[in-house]
Order: sequence, then C-alpha cells, then structure tokens
Amino acid sequence: MKLFSIKEKTLSPISNHNFSLEKEIKDIVEGNLTLLFNLKLVKSELRIKNFRVDSLGFDRENKSFVIIEYKKDKNFSVIDQGYTYLSLMLNNKSDFILEYNENCNDNLRRDDIDWSQSRVIFISPQFTEYQKNSVNFKDVPFELWEIKRYQNGLVGFNQHKTTSSESISTIQSDTENLVNKVTREVKVYSEEFHFEKKKTRDDSVVELYGEMKNRIKNLGDDIEVIPRKDYISFRRNRPFCDFVFYTDHLKMILNLKKGELDDPKNIHRDLSEQGHWGNGDYEVKVFPNSDLDYMMMLVKQSYKKQGE
Repeated sequence: MKLFSIKEKTLSPISNHNFSLEKEIKDIVEGNLTLLFNLKLVKSELRIKNFRVDSLGFDRENKSFVIIEYKKDKNFSVIDQGYTYLSLMLNNKSDFILEYNENCNDNLRRDDIDWSQSRVIFISPQFTEYQKNSVNFKDVPFELWEIKRYQNGLVGFNQHKTTSSESISTIQSDTENLVNKVTREVKVYSEEFHFEKKKTRDDSVVELYGEMKNRIKNLGDDIEVIPRKDYISFRRNRPFCDFVFYTDHLKMILNLKKGELDDPKNIHRDLSEQGHWGNGDYEVKVFPNSDLDYMMMLVKQSYKKQGE
C-alpha cells in the first residue's frame, strides 16, 4: 500500500521507516495489545520447557490464550512453528494457567479456559508468498499481520486474510501428526458453522442474518466480521454487535453499558446482572418480520460508541 499526505489537493509520498530490531515491533504491540487485538498481556518472553514465547496474551472475551510471535526475517515456517507452539500450550496447560494467575492476580482453573479457541498471531514487516500460501486454509488457527512504520510517527497493521475453502487436514506434510493432534482440540470457527448448527434449521434465519450483515457492513469500511464458538462478532475498534443463532430468530447483543441505549420501543432485555454470550449489557431479539430499520438504529449507537 502506498501512503500519501495531502495538502491543498497535492499528494506527497510518505516514506517507510524500517524496523531494525524485532524488539521495536514487540514494544509497540505489547504496549497496545488491547487496542490492536482486544487482548490482555499475560507475560512477555515466556519460557516453557525449551521454548520461548515472545508474548502471551489472553482473550478475555473468549477465555482463551493467544501466542504472539514477532519476525523480521523471512526464513521461518509459519506452519511448523505455529503448530509447535499450540502443541506446547495444549501439553502444558497448567503452566499457562499458572502464568496467568501469577501475573494477572486472578484464579483461573483449567476448565475456565476454552482451549478450542487458542491461536497464534505472527507479526512481521513482510511475509513471503510461500508463508502466506502455507496458511491459506479455512481452519488454520493462525493470523498473519504485517506491520509498517512510516515517517511522522505513523504505524500501519494489515492482516493477511485466508481465501481458500480447503482444510489443512487434506494435505500431507512432515508436521502431519502434529497438525492432527492440535486440530483435534483447537478449532477455527466460521459463519457456516453457525448456519449449520442443529438449532438453526430455518433458512429464513440465515437470510435474516445476511440482511443484517449487509446493513451493518454499510456503516463503514472499518468493520470486521469475526465468527467465534458461540456467536458471530462485528467489530470496529472493539466488538459492537454480536449475533447468536436460534431456530426462528437471532439474538443481537449490543456492546453498551446499562443506561447507554436509547430504545423508545423498549424491546431490549437487560443482561447486566447475568452471564451471557457476547459483549455488552443489552440483548435484542431479531425475527424475520422485525423492523430492521429500527434494529439498525440500535446497532448504530453501539457502532458509534465503540469507535470513540
């Protein structure tokens, strides 16, 4: 991507300022982990057995651990390293929980963690086409993020998105046994996973979701759609709207605190005093015959709030 500054309709190119050390990348990410990935930093430079994890984060929304690795060189195998780290985590669960409890002043137990949503994030100034293609499968629990630094203190992050519908289980490799071992426990969720749930049998609910998705995506080009185990999340800087699928309707969770939602029709339910899937204190049921314009009025409030 080429970046320019504009002054009186005249563009001036913004030049790259390369990173000289991986530590520079690490310091930027760890100092802004919540803003960038909605994660809590558990430990920097974590050593387990004979391995060193650059950064260990915790996804409080999904109660799962996230390993973050920073790379300046281009000569590493994303597949080999990624599955090795996930295998390390799954074989040493107690060590990861202990690190969290000691560093975060909490008391998590093994059953509190959703190990199926574990993942690895690789961050590098540039990935090779070979590295990108090696993870181009729908069910690989890795994320590739390129980081660029520019003049005037600008920093950009860009995620490499998977485009393939093929499963990694269909290929043969030297890491096949390791891949199979990890994929039995770690899952990558998709929108189709929610469509195919047994309790979502009515096609009209899937069509309803598609209509809501189109309307929400039209709010801005800064929106990400992230399927999780129990719901599908729409995010800006932070999650602003989550959908849970049911047989004849969608449950929409709005990420606003109690007292922040303007709902003249009073169709919401207060979730502030109970546990629930998704983010926020408000639940709204959306049916195929619901007033979607009114639903979007509610969604826009959360979208605006999470962009502040």
